[in-house]
Amino acid sequence: MSNISIVLVDDHVVLRSGLRSLLEHESGYSVIGEAADGPTAIELVVRLHPDVLVLDLMLPGMSGLEVIRHVRQHAPGTRVVVLSMHANALYVREALQAGAVGYVLKEAEASELLQAVGEAAQNRRYLSQALMDQPTAAQVGVGVEDPYELLTDSERAILKLVARGHTSTEIAHQLCLSTRTIETYRASLMHKLELKNTAELVRYAIRRGIIALE
Repeated sequence: MSNISIVLVDDHVVLRSGLRSLLEHESGYSVIGEAADGPTAIELVVRLHPDVLVLDLMLPGMSGLEVIRHVRQHAPGTRVVVLSMHANALYVREALQAGAVGYVLKEAEASELLQAVGEAAQNRRYLSQALMDQPTAAQVGVGVEDPYELLTDSERAILKLVARGHTSTEIAHQLCLSTRTIETYRASLMHKLELKNTAELVRYAIRRGIIALE
């Protein structure tokens, strides 16, 4: 098998440097690009078409979940491995549903990341052993009813704009719709997601990775 080409994405330079050294020290692994934020990551992946993208979920400007969705759409041949400090099953489920094939904890042994990248290159799923030991592991990403999937494209667009602080009037202007229509969409998405107010909507959007926590 030829070298596995990899793009690394994390906003910590020291961590990226360590990951590059780790991966390139292993025969058959080649890091061909690095990025510190989501938009740059997407540009690199679309241009370089790496076999594997290794990224953190918490990135400036655009969340890792949004990066995964963009990569899945625009570079489907690139497999994504998430390297995260978050062991919560919710984060794991969201990442896998977005399109990641691997999820490794930053506290894991180096061998786990190497194995995850190798498995991802073969389009096989890999989860950190610590995640597999959790009682919820069997449920991660499997058969979970996700209310977000019930939202229409318009409702998703409005959800993102509301979470970013735009008023219904501003959103109506941006989308060339009436304020009344925006309010209808907004009420519908709030009902589907079982959210009671804008504060809950913002927290949901951050947790979901729809907007990044600055």
